Amino acid sequence: MKRVLGSWLMVGVLGGCAPQALISDVEPALVQSFEAPPPGSDPNSCWGKDVSPAVIETVRERILVQPAEILGDGTVVSEPIYREDTRQAIVKERRELWFQTPCQDQLTPDIIATLQRALKARGLYSGALTGRMDAGTRAAIRRFQSKQGLDSSILSLWAARQLGLVAVARS
Repeated sequence: MKRVLGSWLMVGVLGGCAPQALISDVEPALVQSFEAPPPGSDPNSCWGKDVSPAVIETVRERILVQPAEILGDGTVVSEPIYREDTRQAIVKERRELWFQTPCQDQLTPDIIATLQRALKARGLYSGALTGRMDAGTRAAIRRFQSKQGLDSSILSLWAARQLGLVAVARS
């Protein structure tokens, strides 16, 4: 267990993944590894999980109860009668997305500094090259990955490969 902002956080471990180090003294740590990988996956790999909550909105509809009564000459005898209907509607379904990540033991300070340098070269990171996975680095990771449809600040294996941090096996 690690102490984070006055509360205790349990960090799950998966296969060869080491428990995640404290990311920042100011922000809670992100949990990147889980006790069980997604079904059918390599049990020795590390996984991240992005959960997007459902978006629910209050929808108000005006429903015609009784149409207007209009004479043949166009004279309105009675106005239409409407009722207001208010209900909750799911605008966007909850989404749970598992994705492969580099394991924590691979994210050394040198690799994180290289990650920061790669994100800075793309104009996504403006902080110092500290080698720490801080809030600015996570925000830059989110900006890089969101362009490809993954709105997460957890570094995916795909993004690590695109940024030149992880070798890609040749076939």
